[in-house]
Amino acid sequence: MASPVRLLVCSIGNPSPYLNTLHSAGHTVITSLAATLSHPPFHKSRAYGNALVSPGPIYTLWQSSSLMNVSGTGVVAAWRQFLKDGGAEARLIVVHDELELGLGEVRVRSGNLSAKGHNGLKSIKEALSGLEYTRIGIGIGRPQSRDPDAVATYVLRKMSGVERAKIEGCVVKVEEELRKMSGAL
Repeated sequence: MASPVRLLVCSIGNPSPYLNTLHSAGHTVITSLAATLSHPPFHKSRAYGNALVSPGPIYTLWQSSSLMNVSGTGVVAAWRQFLKDGGAEARLIVVHDELELGLGEVRVRSGNLSAKGHNGLKSIKEALSGLEYTRIGIGIGRPQSRDPDAVATYVLRKMSGVERAKIEGCVVKVEEELRKMSGAL
């Protein structure tokens, strides 16, 4: 049996005071994933773009410490360090909030895709200069209004307990998808 492919699993979101908002659903999922996988605690790493890192034998979990809209620089720094740390076969995965999915739904997409108005994904796409990566979208639903101010208010409000539970519940599906990607089934 071939060795599993190592994965750098990056979550993008916002730091405090926006950490527990719908826009930071990626961070919520990756924190739950670390607990599910019994990963070591997250620690700040200068080499990984001054972000929080929880290394493991197959998955290295990474949480952006920057604002969502400028997360590309940190993702690139983390990816370069991850490749430097070893192993020719590796993949980059980005976990992010997804307005177009119902609360708690998960969608995996690969390739050079449109960011569809998601400024964090736009920042990553620009910074990676064409490098393909896989995205795992975590559904947060969408407000009825498409007005940019209404959308901003919606994604930057604190999650309710019910919303948090639904988003944390995505971990089972996310872990299943990561196992497929790494070949660690």
